[in-house]
Amino acid sequence: MKLTFLIPPVLDGEKPAERTAGCTRVVVAAPNIYELTVVALLEKEGYKDIFYKDFVYNGGTVAEFTEFLREDDSDVYYIWTVNLSINNDLMALELIRKYHPTSFVLFIGPGPTFFVDKCLKSSYEIVVRGEPEMIVCDWTNALRDGKDWESIAGISFLKEGVRVDNVSYPLMRDLDALPFPARHFIKDKVYRNPKLKLTPYTTMVTSRNCPFKCIYCVPSSLTFAREIEYKKEHNKKPFISFRSIENVDAELRELYEQGYKAIGFMDDNFIWTEERTLAFCAAIRKYDFRWGCQARVDAITENIAKALGDSGCRYVDLGVESFDDAILTFIKKGITSEQIDKAIKLLKKYHVPVKLNILIGTSPLETKETLRNTLKKAKALHVDQIMFNIVSPFPGTEFYKMAKENNWIRTGDYIPTDVQRESILNYPHLSSKEMENILFQNNLRYFLSPYFIVSQIKRFSSFKEFLYALKVLKIKLFG
Repeated sequence: MKLTFLIPPVLDGEKPAERTAGCTRVVVAAPNIYELTVVALLEKEGYKDIFYKDFVYNGGTVAEFTEFLREDDSDVYYIWTVNLSINNDLMALELIRKYHPTSFVLFIGPGPTFFVDKCLKSSYEIVVRGEPEMIVCDWTNALRDGKDWESIAGISFLKEGVRVDNVSYPLMRDLDALPFPARHFIKDKVYRNPKLKLTPYTTMVTSRNCPFKCIYCVPSSLTFAREIEYKKEHNKKPFISFRSIENVDAELRELYEQGYKAIGFMDDNFIWTEERTLAFCAAIRKYDFRWGCQARVDAITENIAKALGDSGCRYVDLGVESFDDAILTFIKKGITSEQIDKAIKLLKKYHVPVKLNILIGTSPLETKETLRNTLKKAKALHVDQIMFNIVSPFPGTEFYKMAKENNWIRTGDYIPTDVQRESILNYPHLSSKEMENILFQNNLRYFLSPYFIVSQIKRFSSFKEFLYALKVLKIKLFG
């Protein structure tokens, strides 16, 4: 069988969706290691005719995509679909059906997990709900072996025009059982992370999901798919799955041997215990990577901050959302403004650059005044970077239920939006347009501030690097 993983080109006139975080348009291209792990598992099963076609990376056109489909003869197409890409991917499906009416198309990711009906147009579309690896593997094996794939857990499909939802597939606990992402499929592509300023760059994960109770949060597209499916039956967040230190070390060694210099860890929360974090830092230090991660402020201890600094950590993304303690309590963030200050001081002490993530509108307690105070306090901390986004009422979250019940959603119900620019949220005292304007003004005031410009310029090692950062900033501010 010929199997093809597709990232379709832009067909809907929008900017391409970013498919790993899943809630923004592309600012900086990133490898989708979630999808590449699925690819690797199929390779491990013995499939030889696997292809990976990314039409976004090089700005592929509709004509190029159409020509590819006209000449292609794949038996199965796999598309990792996020909410922001769903309309575009359904347009891709129409083109696929024009040339391949009986090839199977598997939709994977949070988009189809939530919008099941949208993705099922015929008996040849399959929705993979939730965590995808084992479902895709079992379904593909059944198809290859001529067995009954209709009984595979975790899928939805149409049978005689009627939607069938099979039982959920159990989530993985032992992530060591998975192969490393099949990065050889993207070896001709160069990815960059402006926060690390070093290539070759890739991403990794060492765990899945996050146990904390933030009412609005969907940290990544894989987490979103996992949570939507798991919550339907269990009405709570999924358990956390971990990789062992030994397994992570083996992947680090492989990346080192392949010539990678920089790694962004995509874990929803990278820092769990001090013992685990120190062991990871020791492993990373062996290979002299420059790296970064996401963490909670209440996880930063003196020992952890020192280990991060000593092991080449060049950014920690801290999700602080607000500096208003009443808002932090309302959104169940589980932290205080005092803890935010303490974590930043510790990281600065050991020369670990800090990126603050601030989320506008997470609570009806949010006002123009609280937002002004948040910007003022954030700028006064002189961190390395600040990222402003607007909260979205993602389905499956507590905030979504709250927004629906209180009629805060301008469009009546959730529709996919780019949280870096758009809002569908209307509070009685703070409209979506006002939040969009505040977001834009905050970005201008921060990214064009003398402190930010001076502090960043001195970090560039080449003029080419500087020009790339300018390009990223332009996309960030103006699209």
